[in-house]
Amino acid sequence: MTILSILRYPDKRLHKTAVPVTVFDDRLKKLVADMAETMYDAPGVGLAASQVDEHIQLIVIDVSETQKALQVLINPEIVWMSEEKTVYDEGCLSVPGIYDGVERPSQVKVRALDVNGQPFELHADGLLAVCVQHEMDHLKGIVFVEYLSPLKRNRIKTRMLKEERELQRGGKTGKGGTVAPSARRGNA
Repeated sequence: MTILSILRYPDKRLHKTAVPVTVFDDRLKKLVADMAETMYDAPGVGLAASQVDEHIQLIVIDVSETQKALQVLINPEIVWMSEEKTVYDEGCLSVPGIYDGVERPSQVKVRALDVNGQPFELHADGLLAVCVQHEMDHLKGIVFVEYLSPLKRNRIKTRMLKEERELQRGGKTGKGGTVAPSARRGNA
C-alpha cells in the first residue's frame, strides 16, 4: 500500500466534480487500500478520491476509535436526510489545522456501491452522518470552508497559501500531523 499525497486547499483540483465509477477492478481495490492507509496515516476519519487527485465518486470512512471499521462508498447518493440539523466542528485533511462549525442534517440515508459493485444502503447519524456529507461534498468539488463566511474563508486561504510557500522552502508545517490523535475524530 502507498501513502498518497493529499491536495491542500485552495488547490483548484479540489473543485473538480467527480465522475461515477464504472469499472470495479484490482486498480480500484488498490486505490481504496491506498486511500485507507493515507487516511489512517494523516490521521483522519474520511477521505474522498478527489482529495488525492482521483476525480471519481469514491470515499473511505472510519469513525471508529479502533480504526478497524473501514467503510467504502462508491457512487454514493443521499436518498433521505433528517429535517433536524446539527452543528459540528469539522476539520479536513485538505485544510489541516482548521476547524469550524458547519450545520448539516443530523441523519442521512445513503445508497452506494461497495468495492465489488454491490449496492447497499447506510443509515448514518452523529459523526458518521457528518463525515458522509463532508466527503460527498468533496465529490461535488466543495470544501467545508465554503460554508463559512467570506472573511473566515479568505483568512484560511491566506494561511494555507503561506503554509504552502513555507513547505516549498523546506520549512515545517504539518500535513495535518499537528493534530493530536485525540483530536483525530473531526478530520475528514
